[in-house]
Amino acid sequence: METWHILIAIGIIAFIAEIFTAGFISGAVGIGFIFAAIGNYFGLEVKWQILLFAFGVALTYFLIRPIITKYGYRKDKVKTNQDALINKNGTVTEEIHPIKNTGRIKIDGDDWKAKSLNNEIIQIGTIVTVVEIESIVLIVKPLN
Repeated sequence: METWHILIAIGIIAFIAEIFTAGFISGAVGIGFIFAAIGNYFGLEVKWQILLFAFGVALTYFLIRPIITKYGYRKDKVKTNQDALINKNGTVTEEIHPIKNTGRIKIDGDDWKAKSLNNEIIQIGTIVTVVEIESIVLIVKPLN
């Protein structure tokens, strides 16, 4: 087995490692090994192979990685769990009363404990909007 075969094998291993890591570092190293293998195949000296390796890593890291991170990773994160409840509307199913410490609302079929934003009493059947969340208690205000 020739040296350039080994360099390509190491490059492939780096590509496989990229599957399990983030940031495209292993992928850049893999491309660097492919560049070094090409240099070895054409009989270049070791110092040129090292330079080709470094050039391949730098080229990939600074030119291809930004494109992959721009289109491969979502920057607009989808709100999930509690964060998705903020600004949603619900219906009061149990009177929200700050003195009695009562109040429940229903949003999308789920029942939540609720408190009013301004410590006001909100009657059953009122449509409310979630403005914030404290632990598992939704802080709401009437929709009007």
